[in-house]
Amino acid sequence: MGAVLCDFWREEDAIGVVEIILILVVLIGLVIIFKNQLVSLVKNILSKITSQSNSI
Repeated sequence: MGAVLCDFWREEDAIGVVEIILILVVLIGLVIIFKNQLVSLVKNILSKITSQSNSI
């Protein structure tokens, strides 16, 4: 039983999963906080692309 616990303690695969989940939580939180700014930025960029593509 002790060897199983030592092997589990040394295994680091779960640490990578936890890090990925934490990064995703932070990114989702930032998107929620800055949602209005992101939407206006994307609309502005798309309108510029549309207006400049009409001039070509």
